[in-house]
Amino acid sequence: MGDRDWRPFIYGGLASIVAEFGTFPIDTTKTRLQIQGQKIDPRHVELRYTGMVDCFIKTSQQEGVKALYCGIWPAVLRQATYGTIKFGTYYTLKGAIARRRADGGAHEHLPTNTCCAAFAGGLSSAIANPTDVLKVRMQVGEEKRGVARSLAAVWRAEGGRGLWRGAAATAQRAALIAAAELPAYDACKRRLRPALGDAPLNHLASSLAASLGSAVASTPLDVVRTRLMNQRRLKDNTLRPNERIYKGIADCFIQTFRNEGALALYKGFIPTWFRMGPWNVIFFLTYEQLKLFY
Repeated sequence: MGDRDWRPFIYGGLASIVAEFGTFPIDTTKTRLQIQGQKIDPRHVELRYTGMVDCFIKTSQQEGVKALYCGIWPAVLRQATYGTIKFGTYYTLKGAIARRRADGGAHEHLPTNTCCAAFAGGLSSAIANPTDVLKVRMQVGEEKRGVARSLAAVWRAEGGRGLWRGAAATAQRAALIAAAELPAYDACKRRLRPALGDAPLNHLASSLAASLGSAVASTPLDVVRTRLMNQRRLKDNTLRPNERIYKGIADCFIQTFRNEGALALYKGFIPTWFRMGPWNVIFFLTYEQLKLFY
């Protein structure tokens, strides 16, 4: 694969979109679980859901099944940018560095792969942050307009900062996920190749193994970035009555821990893991099949 080969970017974006459609309702339950129970936000003090299944059922019954897919279009737009840049950058950068090593890339180098993955994840997530903000707000049920109108409304009310709210936490989370997920998948696939070959069963097992580590590593930052993205701060800095604002990542961590306990940082862990598993399976199986067109 040459230095200017764009196929990893194209295939990464396409596979990400397919995976997003297949797992989005689980992501909606995760977002709603992470938002609830906030002591400093009167909109979300109530614990409406007891878990992923309860959230899935209540949302379907009270708002309709369509509500589970509210926010799907900004999510697809996000994957078209985030997924394209993330996976394309990782595989391209990893390959370019491997070809310059003494062994000519004959062996995988885990530290190099981890650094490439973290860089690709953080960069792509920061670029795609506005679509993530819209997705979160639509999933919570507080934004009902289309993507373009919602984007314009956030810009008018909150300015550019509103579209990049939670960007630092999002980039850090994405870097953690990518650093735990992509090198783990490559390492597992390589280890299983003698027994399973470079076949779908190998891709399935490797993607499941990669998803657990990334879920454990990323959930606390995922809770923080979801809450930061959902809060609104208008251009004139006015707030709703009795509403407070998290000052940043550290403040959100501290306030959540102090008011709700350490386990609150793992709110939505089950749907996060349940989503990452199928998401990775769908993505990597799709990606590996698209690679057959190389």
